[in-house]
Amino acid sequence: MMNLFGVKNNGNKEGYSLGIDIGTAFIKAVRLKHSKDKVEFSSYLLEPVQIDLSSVLKKLTEAQPPRFTTLSVSGASSIIRYVNFLKMGADDLKNALKYEAQKYIPFALNDVNIDSSILKPDLADNKMMVLLAAVKKDYLSVRLKSVVDSGIKVNAVDLDSLALVNAFVHNYPQAQSGEHQAVALINIGHAVTNLNILEGQIPHLSRDINIAGKNFTQKISEILELEINAAEQCKLNPDKERLTKIVQIMETVLSALAAELRTSFDYYESQSASSIKKIYLSGGTSLFPGLNGMLSGLLDVEVECWDPFAKVVIQKDLDTAKIKALSPQFAVAFGLALRA
Repeated sequence: MMNLFGVKNNGNKEGYSLGIDIGTAFIKAVRLKHSKDKVEFSSYLLEPVQIDLSSVLKKLTEAQPPRFTTLSVSGASSIIRYVNFLKMGADDLKNALKYEAQKYIPFALNDVNIDSSILKPDLADNKMMVLLAAVKKDYLSVRLKSVVDSGIKVNAVDLDSLALVNAFVHNYPQAQSGEHQAVALINIGHAVTNLNILEGQIPHLSRDINIAGKNFTQKISEILELEINAAEQCKLNPDKERLTKIVQIMETVLSALAAELRTSFDYYESQSASSIKKIYLSGGTSLFPGLNGMLSGLLDVEVECWDPFAKVVIQKDLDTAKIKALSPQFAVAFGLALRA
């Protein structure tokens, strides 16, 4: 019934597609209209998780039901691995997974949905590079039910990290890595920071880090003695009187995140001839003034905030300025919608 994940778009058939990203703080959805020569941003949803998901999704889909809907998963119940297998065809790989996947997946195979994709078919020594992805069945069932109950058919399930890759490659095809160079995608969500390292637009390392937006908010709350909601507003819209103090607090948490990122960078660079050339930053916390410069200083790597809607036509009756301002929060949802 479903593909577990996808690294590339499936083609732009005409019609509407819907990408649904159910985070720990917000539900984000993007609806795209696909035609032969363009992808058009048609509508979106950004609501707190406490709302009635079924009712808001119905409003988003009742006028023009989507032809293709993709839902994302992330966190401790899902996993991505990059593995070198002996060279074989796609059908043989599916059969081999029955016996080989347990070496790389820390879950009982009976408890997960698992899928794979051949990323590099021609490595040395008759090998190929394969992406393995798995998600726990019980977690996936709960996630699916929340959407299916609204009357929406889910056509595919993707992982947040791979949806980010889709969104980035669509909008930044010129960001090809040169010889012995790679780029990192860092998406700072509410509970999890997603890291992907790409060579030539192909992911080679994906990791979820449990230092993210909520940690910045909690630290602001503790030090400034604010309620969580007030601390969140301070993070998103710092006032001038408190800006210096808030920057210091943000740097404290960012240093811990940077240490985790550096560990991943060092591991990747020890396994590869490539080095990290540039970091592309997204997620709600990336909107904090100067965060990209702070992270660049900590990691000694150039950091750029990227726009998930850079190469998308926005429907004329929508508020383009508002959508562009919100775009860093929609990188995953947009990548999901591109699966169509």
